[in-house]
Amino acid sequence: MRVVLSLFGLLVALAAASFGYELSLPGVGDAPAKVAAIVHSHHGRLATLPLPKKLAKAIVAVEDEHFYSNVFVNVFDGAARAAVASVERGGDPGGSTIAQQLAKQLYPHGPGLAGTLEEIALGVKLSLVFSKPKILEMYLNAIYFGNGYWGVVQAARGYFGVSPSQLNWAEASMLAGLPQAPSAYDPVHHLRLAKERQHHVLDQLVDNHMLTKARARAAYRARLPLLAT
Repeated sequence: MRVVLSLFGLLVALAAASFGYELSLPGVGDAPAKVAAIVHSHHGRLATLPLPKKLAKAIVAVEDEHFYSNVFVNVFDGAARAAVASVERGGDPGGSTIAQQLAKQLYPHGPGLAGTLEEIALGVKLSLVFSKPKILEMYLNAIYFGNGYWGVVQAARGYFGVSPSQLNWAEASMLAGLPQAPSAYDPVHHLRLAKERQHHVLDQLVDNHMLTKARARAAYRARLPLLAT
């Protein structure tokens, strides 16, 4: 009984410490304004809800397959992956969940464990304040897709000459693979690597039951009408 009470007390103390840490961090109510500032500073246009369905599914599949889970399940999964990445690569592992990556983009912080903990905590705040579609909308607007394209509107129009909602599976899976390494996966200058990344995105879509194997194969083989940049 004493052990149980001790464990319960430890959990309460950890919860209180976590709550106190969350309160010490800046608020996230200004996140939409920060996203708008990023887009406007690069002379882009904001994408608004509803989300472009194919690209939204592709981004979730490859960046954060548990995005629509309970916020604490999602955070636990993301923190675990961040820890593994930190051990394997050392230094700053980067954001693991979509909310964490958005927090990292909007609220810059230092490297190392302290920075990662702040990123996770701010990701939790974003997840508690905003709906999942809103977080994904902000993420798609704030991230860099390479070739000077910030946000999904610039990327869809710049690479393919279409609006985000008009992207087909081939185009959506290509764009979804770019944020991880926009220069390395640049489809204009490094098409082979970009296609490898696209293949991974399509595999994730199949694994998460968002796309059939037949449609994934067709998307991979489809011609990409890339515009010159």
